[in-house]
Amino acid sequence: MRIACVGGGPAGLYFAILMKANDPGHDVRIFERSPRGHTYGWGVVFWDDLLEQLEASDPATASEISESSFCWNGQLLAVEDKEPVHVGGHGYGIGRQRLLDLLVERARSLGVRVEFESEIESPDDLGDADLIVACDGVNSPMRHLHRELFRTDVVAGANKYIWLGTSRVFDAFTFAFVHTLAGWIWCHAYGFDKSTSTFIAECSPDTWTGLGFDQLGEVDTAQRLEQIFELQLQGHPLRSKASQGSTPWLSFRTVTNANWHAGNVVLMGDAAHTTHFTIGSGTRLALEDAISLATSLQQESNLATALERYGTERRRALRRTQNEAWFSARWFESVPRYIDLDPPKLFALLRDRRSPLLPRVPPSLYYRLYRATQSNAVLRMLRRWVAPGVKGVYARASRGAM
Repeated sequence: MRIACVGGGPAGLYFAILMKANDPGHDVRIFERSPRGHTYGWGVVFWDDLLEQLEASDPATASEISESSFCWNGQLLAVEDKEPVHVGGHGYGIGRQRLLDLLVERARSLGVRVEFESEIESPDDLGDADLIVACDGVNSPMRHLHRELFRTDVVAGANKYIWLGTSRVFDAFTFAFVHTLAGWIWCHAYGFDKSTSTFIAECSPDTWTGLGFDQLGEVDTAQRLEQIFELQLQGHPLRSKASQGSTPWLSFRTVTNANWHAGNVVLMGDAAHTTHFTIGSGTRLALEDAISLATSLQQESNLATALERYGTERRRALRRTQNEAWFSARWFESVPRYIDLDPPKLFALLRDRRSPLLPRVPPSLYYRLYRATQSNAVLRMLRRWVAPGVKGVYARASRGAM
């Protein structure tokens, strides 16, 4: 099979690895529009379940990623100068560039041709490819060419956020809330190697304009955030990748598609779907897309049947995660509703933010319900799932595509 992957992110690279490892006779090419070493963002997060899936599908890749990962210890909540709250557990971070480098090397070792600075504007640029995988990101030009066939829906969230890096290494996944004259602003921070952390600042649109970020450039924005989060950064600077062409402040865009393939063009990764960054599932879902598509192609002899199976399976598998992401995003858009709770109570509700019941129950009452159900599995399931129908973009996607 002649396969062309448009986009050199984790989804396309891992799919190419799986296809070439399964059958060296496949002609697999990856076309990435950016130069090598140019990527947006800083570090990404994942958990043991992803490592287990990678180990099952390609042990060599799993080993490389595991060895390059930074293990952060639990989660921490800090509100102003109040006593922080810490809970146990662990997760992993890895630099996005490091992840891409590992995948590129693995792909090339198998015979995949990875071509950087290669702009693909339409399927016609790919000649006689049997399969075109559009894994070219949330703004996917390939998807846009067939938007009416994919039935793409894009909805922007209310909050503003900026994805930065810092030399302060956060050993725990940290949520820190700071009150300003313009309102609350908070960060999501986590280490991803021994010298660097991702630092995402988020706030409401009113706070964003009230703090003047709509008028500030890259350098002034970083300096202002360093002042606001002085306690958390402990003198370490913030760094931006805006000089590489990324947009400093963003509104998260939720992408859904009712159909995931049109002819021999199939969507994967952020081109197919996005889930809010507050649940930390983007990389896992992209790699799971790759595993699912490769498996469908290996098990189905007919291309159209394989692509239909892949789309159906992934839309079904994503339903719960997408619903949880929607509720998680809404929680952070409703911070004033919860922020007056004592830090332990606030943290409990933050950690339970994916519950569909939480927005419908007064926070103090919900906390009492939360405490009462911790030792009762049946009530815990009831609290999590018994609620009026899901509202918002994912409910529409469920009715139309899932």
